[in-house]
Amino acid sequence: MESRAQRLAGPAILAVSALIVVLIGLAAGGGAAPLQLLDPGPLVRWGLPVIKLVVNLAAAGMVGSLVVALFALRAGERPFDTALDAASISAAIFTVASAGTAFFTFLNLLGAAPSASAEFGQQLGRFLVDTEAGRAWLLTTIAGAVLTVLTFAVRGWTSTLIVGILAAASLIPMATQGHSGEEANHNIAVTALALHIVAAAVWLGGLLLLVIIRPVVDRAEMVAIVSRYSSIALVAFIVVAVSGTVRAAVAILSPANLFSPYGALLLVKVVALIAMGILGASYRGRLISKLASSGAARVFWLLVTVEIVFMGIASGAAAALARTPPPVDTTLPEQQTPAQILTGTVLPPELTIDRWFTMWDVDLLWVFAVGFGLFFYLAGVRRLRKRGDRWPIYRTALWVFGLLLLLWVTSGPINAYQDYLFSLHMVGHMLLSMAIPLCLVAGAPVTLAARAIRKRDDGSRGGREWILWAVHTPFSRVVTHPAFASIMFIGSLWVFYYTDLFRWSLYDHIGHEWMVVHFLISGYLFVLSLIGIDPVPYRLPYPFRLLTLIAVMAMHAFFGIAIMMSSGMFAAEWFGSMGRTWGPTPLEDQYIGGGVAWSVGEIPTLILAITVAIQWSRSDDRMQRRRDRQVDRAGDTELEEYNERLAALARRDAARSR
Repeated sequence: MESRAQRLAGPAILAVSALIVVLIGLAAGGGAAPLQLLDPGPLVRWGLPVIKLVVNLAAAGMVGSLVVALFALRAGERPFDTALDAASISAAIFTVASAGTAFFTFLNLLGAAPSASAEFGQQLGRFLVDTEAGRAWLLTTIAGAVLTVLTFAVRGWTSTLIVGILAAASLIPMATQGHSGEEANHNIAVTALALHIVAAAVWLGGLLLLVIIRPVVDRAEMVAIVSRYSSIALVAFIVVAVSGTVRAAVAILSPANLFSPYGALLLVKVVALIAMGILGASYRGRLISKLASSGAARVFWLLVTVEIVFMGIASGAAAALARTPPPVDTTLPEQQTPAQILTGTVLPPELTIDRWFTMWDVDLLWVFAVGFGLFFYLAGVRRLRKRGDRWPIYRTALWVFGLLLLLWVTSGPINAYQDYLFSLHMVGHMLLSMAIPLCLVAGAPVTLAARAIRKRDDGSRGGREWILWAVHTPFSRVVTHPAFASIMFIGSLWVFYYTDLFRWSLYDHIGHEWMVVHFLISGYLFVLSLIGIDPVPYRLPYPFRLLTLIAVMAMHAFFGIAIMMSSGMFAAEWFGSMGRTWGPTPLEDQYIGGGVAWSVGEIPTLILAITVAIQWSRSDDRMQRRRDRQVDRAGDTELEEYNERLAALARRDAARSR
């Protein structure tokens, strides 16, 4: 009984504190006030944010439990199974609450009471299928149902990893709802909210899991688990803080708007976030290593309880914020320009030379990717040097340059103008698939991780173990094979632009992010198969690598020429309808884009060819030096054997002549 009470204490404290805050926030902020037209009634007005709160808390329990299980626990043991049980229960609650949120959202939009009539059922069906909000919650509900079964059924490392990825992905549709989907800065608002939701789920759910597994873990083992969770929570805290600040800036616009009901709720959430950060820093720096002693353990779990209360306050404030009107109207105006209708933002000014260096359109996802990529890489280099190991400076320089170039492509002028100029879109594509991978592959991140990250000996998996596992999976052997990497690299180029995938990347922000990820990874795998320092199962001999490059260069050039010779436009209803009065005409701009693919895109390929030739030459030199050293040690056995064979032949001929 005591063990069960300890397990339920954390979720109960969280739920109660969150519920109190959301009710106070709705009353103070006006989020549950009656509507003048189509008022759905008090049950929907108060029930919708409450059930949405349940969705958020259940999502945290589901995702956070899986992440901590993967990075802090050992598969096959009771704490790991308990974590998956917690994830399964959370997924079931998540499913039911998501279905309830979909139903309440429909009632809120319809402004009518539930009915058993056929007309009501048809309207509900059309809402779930034909509207963006309906589809989002329908997908979320289906995903929750699938995850409920999977989290109950799986118990192994690989299956849990797949389920964890699916669980995190199931939260993405939620980010398109609420105020984010209606605002002028739609892309940055949705990205910030998606990152905020996932990171908060990992942070909150992981802390709850510590409370749940506490009765079944001894104190000595709990020190290691809490320490690992603390590292995860630190990363989550940074993502939550930055993404939350960006999301608030989109809705607030001015500090003066903080003195509004929306601003007051936002301040409550900020204060709770700061308090959680202070609590986390205090027990991370002082108490984790002392958890084995009873006195420190009592203080630690007291601080955890206080942190859960603050998490409940932040969760309740967030649920109330989602129903509270922002202090300023950030929605798109009724009278919109063609560019606003298509992209959600106004047409940027003409691209001049100075704007190549001053124009920014920040993509928060890639800001985090670049930031963490730089930090962890440089931290690994520092750790190697502190213990006296050498790491070539050119690898560090190329890695840093590649990530900075990635940031410039995804958040600079190319990102700002690629929706309006096909040529800029093609420049970004060439850099993502060729120039940036060339730098990143030369940085040898897998080799650095294998040398710098501490190895775990207790059966759990950390960053090093997961990276090495990924490198040696059958899937990795397939995707890193030179044939597959080459076909994927050049084949996806044609498939993407000559199918509706290109349109998807223009109309849907998720499609745009998929495009960036796909071309970055396909380019990375292709370069890795040719000149990579990191280990791969198989590489072609050097002559065949050069032949592969020649074939790829020819197909790449043919692709660019095909675009230049095209008489029709790619996505004409997009690029031809922007209302752009500056720069080349859409068809001329597409011709320029084909020229970019043909000419500029060949420069990294040429650098690849030169690098392969240099590596080939150095490989021959190393082989010759090894042979020379072997001769010095044991003599030239091959030459001696050859001379002995010649002597034997001479003796045989002499014997025959006699």
